[in-house]
This record gives sequence, C-alpha cells and structure tokens, in this order.
Amino acid sequence: MLSQTEAAQGGLKLDDYLPYRLSVASNAVSGLIARAYEDRFGLSVPQWRLICVLAEDGGTTQRGIVERTGMDKVTVSRAARGLSNRRLIERSDHHADGRSHVLDLSREGARLHAEIAPLALAYEAALIAGLAPADVALLKRLLNRLQGAADALGGGALA
Repeated sequence: MLSQTEAAQGGLKLDDYLPYRLSVASNAVSGLIARAYEDRFGLSVPQWRLICVLAEDGGTTQRGIVERTGMDKVTVSRAARGLSNRRLIERSDHHADGRSHVLDLSREGARLHAEIAPLALAYEAALIAGLAPADVALLKRLLNRLQGAADALGGGALA
C-alpha cells in the first residue's frame, strides 16, 4: 500500500482531476434544479428529463429514452411509472414490437412541460450569466467532445 506522500507524488490532485470536477459541478447543478422541480412540481430529475424528451421528440419507447438521455433502464422505468401514475404520460402498444410500449405526454403532461420549461431556461440563464456567449458555446462543444470520448472508451476505461 502506498503512503500518503508516495500517492501525492503520483501527480493526482483530486481538485485538478477533470472527472472529479465534472462530477462535482454536475451534482451541484442537478441538485439545485432537482430541489426546485421536486419542491414546486413533485418531479424528480429523471421524470423531468423524460417529460422533456417526450415534449421534444414525441412518443417513444423507454428504450428510446434510455438511448437519448443516457439514463439506465431502471431509472427510466421508475420515472415512467411515476409519471404514468400521475397521468402525465400515456402508454400505448408499440405497433411493431408487442413487448414494448410507446410513451407520450398526456395533455396534463404537456401543460406541465409548458409551465416548467421557461423556469428551466431561467435557471440555465442564471447559471451562465457570468459567461460570455462564446464561452458557453465552447463549453457545450467541449462537453460533447468529452461525452464522445467517454462513449468511445466504453468499458475500457481505467478505474
């Protein structure tokens, strides 16, 4: 086992380690928004993401939502069940796959999305208020590139 000094000499400094910084920043932003959605609308972040996907893309399967959002199947299933119980989404049979269902926003789900979307955009605006538009565009491009690199590494990433 390495001593603390030997480990420090290895060059890894947690606060400078990009995966850690991304995780901490993501947790801070998600936590802020999650509290707002939960307190005001009774929605979890996965439920809100599911609503957004359906609002943008129209009806799709749970598998389609998994692929679009990167959330795992269990998380999507729980979110869909909760939204269905609240009658915010509707399920219908998939015409090509009898084992699957198509999820779509109900009228109430669409109304809720229309109410929350401006608030979500206001949170985003407040978060990026101190950044120049070019910096925001660069940040989005870099995040997309990092996501692509992570996807390409797949299961071969170092622990």
